[in-house]
Amino acid sequence: MRQIVLDTETTGLEVDQGHRIIEIGCVELINRQLTGRHFHHYLDPERAIDAGAESVHGISAADLVGKPRFAQIVAELLEFLGTADLIIHNALFDLGFLNRELELAGSGHAPLQQGRTVIDTLQMARGLHPGQKNNLDALCKRHGIDNSYRELHGALLDAELLANVFLAMTGGQVALSFDSSSAATQTSGVSGHRKLAQTRPPLRVIGASTLELEAHRLKLVTVARAHKACALWPETPSMPLHTDPGSPR
Repeated sequence: MRQIVLDTETTGLEVDQGHRIIEIGCVELINRQLTGRHFHHYLDPERAIDAGAESVHGISAADLVGKPRFAQIVAELLEFLGTADLIIHNALFDLGFLNRELELAGSGHAPLQQGRTVIDTLQMARGLHPGQKNNLDALCKRHGIDNSYRELHGALLDAELLANVFLAMTGGQVALSFDSSSAATQTSGVSGHRKLAQTRPPLRVIGASTLELEAHRLKLVTVARAHKACALWPETPSMPLHTDPGSPR
């Protein structure tokens, strides 16, 4: 099962007002596991960026000088997506922008949602947590996913966080840390991912005392006698058991 978690950043909120995509980030899940494969591009939107949008993602027009236009990366994007299902937070927003970009690029491609399943994690979260905040930051906090390094929105970083949120919401294993080579370390203010210090001391292992072992052994003997049955596990030198429940002690 191949799924793509996708996010975009744009010049503004309204696609019908001519706003465009300036960043797209995708990460790949196969059988509910992050594979490390991703697709990421900053894009020249060929228009100005609204001040409100820039305050959210921190991407300025100067950051996009020399970046490709959407039409130049559309073939690469469609190849990466393939026929995979899409996982998007507030899917109507991102799909509206992506489908408009496909039209402007003249690719002749059908809308991205056609022929594939689109999972909207915002709608999913509203069903699971009605009446609560369900933005990405709130969901990370609710599901115990560390996003402390997320100072600004960023398409690839947000896609990786959303992948972990999706796995948590649907009961799967969550990757709580990112590989140090992850491309989620972006130029828009994210300095990297926090890891446990390699120089930390080893965990202390505390063994049971002699009295605790003896108390445990006596408890197991009592249980065995009560059920008139032998223990299912073998004897150990530190905790011998009588296999005959009726024998005296």
